[in-house]
Parts: sequence; structure tokens; C-alpha cells
Amino acid sequence: MALKEGLRAWKRIFWRQILLTLGLLGLFLYGLPKFRHLEALIPMGVCPSATMSQLRDNFTGALRPWARPEVLTCTPWGAPIIWDGSFDPDVAKQEARQQNLTIGLTIFAVGRYPEKYLERFLETAEQHFMAGQSVMYYVCTEPPGAVPRVALGPGRRLPVERVARERRWQDVSMARMRTLHAALGGLPGREAHFVFCMDVDQHFSGTFGPEALAESVAQLHSWHYHWPSWLLPFERDAHSAAAMAWGQGDFYYHAAVFGGSVAALRGLTAHCAGGLAWDRARGLEARWHDESHLNKFFWLHKPAKVLSPEFCWSPDIGPRAEIRRPRLLWAPKGYRLLRN
Repeated sequence: MALKEGLRAWKRIFWRQILLTLGLLGLFLYGLPKFRHLEALIPMGVCPSATMSQLRDNFTGALRPWARPEVLTCTPWGAPIIWDGSFDPDVAKQEARQQNLTIGLTIFAVGRYPEKYLERFLETAEQHFMAGQSVMYYVCTEPPGAVPRVALGPGRRLPVERVARERRWQDVSMARMRTLHAALGGLPGREAHFVFCMDVDQHFSGTFGPEALAESVAQLHSWHYHWPSWLLPFERDAHSAAAMAWGQGDFYYHAAVFGGSVAALRGLTAHCAGGLAWDRARGLEARWHDESHLNKFFWLHKPAKVLSPEFCWSPDIGPRAEIRRPRLLWAPKGYRLLRN
């Protein structure tokens, strides 16, 4: 046992040194974009064989983690990390139909975001999001007239909720959790069995089906999934409600996609909205706003399922061998225009 622990410690030190060397070399010779190609060499870890044999999903039954030996397919607490090829999509669809589920998709789109992103988001969602299932899109925007007319399939609806416009874009980001919490107490909470919350500045490019459903669902951040935990951009200001000490944190999750049951999301959004209010009352602002608080929540309350970066991928990173079939793609941001 002592020998194994010693080897693990040596491996951690070894890979930290390798990462530091590659980082400094990449930044010095090529700049940050070139370094992104080098980080793919950092191993993600291996799911223990004992855990692999026990991985099951509430929709797909037994998973096939051995089909993706090049990536990490489970978390330290035994939750599955869903990669293309590790599940049977047909079984997932059949199970969802048998349960007669209604799946909610909340989209927060204010300012100039609706005119730039919302139409393509909804059109591609109609093609790829929970195809063949009952879906309720729930758009939070201002004004409601900004929502484009999109042809919806049978059993799919698009109610709109008007929200107040905030003065700063940071306030828009932070108000989202408060708005989502209130929304989940209304129509989506009454009619949907599971709900996803997504950013509007992305579009679907592949099937996003019931294999993604679980009691609570977190999304690996495509820019950080190869990084060791000590390099992840968690909030480090000890005075913030989102603060995480060095050594804390399992993965870095992306606030562009998260989901779960209505009860689980009510808990998540209440936690994040409360933390944001706590910080504001003390003149604090977490580095990554609501995303920092979401990461703190998932550190304290482990997600039942984690989606691989294939479910929300940034084309700016470029191709990666392990990213076989992206489900969502980030759109070009244009922050200067959108946030003025």
C-alpha cells in the first residue's frame, strides 16, 4: 500500500513538472494557441476496472466505458462521464419514450444576444435536442418580441418569460441563477421531468439525447478537461462564497450546460443565487461569476452524471482525437459588440 501511494505521489509530481515545462516552452516559442495542442498529451486518468464493471445509467443501462480506453470514463465517486461510443443511444431513446418524459430547456438571452444567436440555437435544437421527445423550450429574454418564429415539431412548445435588463454584462451573467430559480418554481417546474439550462451563444451540431439525463448533470469545460486540479480556475478569494481552497475541486465545469431534475436544479440555482447575493453584499465578485459558484456547488454536491467535452465543444481549440462527435459548438463570441 505504501509503495502504491509513493508511486502515485511520484506520478503526480512528474506530470506537474511535465506540464510546467510544456507550458513555459509553448508560451515562449508559440504563444498560448499552440500550447493547446500540447496539453492533449496530458493523460486524463483511467477509470478503475472495478468501477468500470459497475457503471450503469438510468437510461442506457450498462455503459461501455471500455469502448473509450483513451479517456476518463468515470469520476472518483463512481458517476459516469459520457463519451460517444460509451452508451447505446437507441436504448436511451426507448427508455425515455416509455417513461413519457417532458424535458425542459431554459435559455437565458438578453441584450443583443437574441438577435445574434437565438434563432440558430432554436433551429438546431429542433434538429438535435431530444429528438422525438416532448420538449418545452423556456426562453428568458427582453423583450419577448425578440424571440424568432421557429417551426416546432409535435409535442414541442416555446413559452417566453420577460426578464429585466441589467446594467452590466457581469450582472446579466449573475442574475441568471436568480431568474432560473424563479422559473423552475413556475411552468418548467410543473411540467418538465428533467431540465437543461444552456447558454444561447452556441448551436447544436449533433444528437443531444436522453443519454444526457440524470438527477444532476455537469458539463466538463472543453478548455480545462486535461488540466490537473491545481491549475483549474476555481475561485481562490477566501472571502467569496464561491471560494475553493487549494486541493479542492474534482473537475472544472462549464456553466454553459447543466441540468437535472427540477428539485436538483432548484437546489443548485438557490445555492448559486445565494452565494452571488452574499458576495454582492460584501462588495465581492467571483472571478467567473455564476460559473465559479456552480463549481463550488458541484464540489459540495457531486453530480450524478458528467458530460464529456463532446457535449459542448469550442472549435477554437481545434480538432482532438478524443472528440469524435461534438453535440454543441460554441459560436463566435463578439464580446465587444454584444456587451456594450
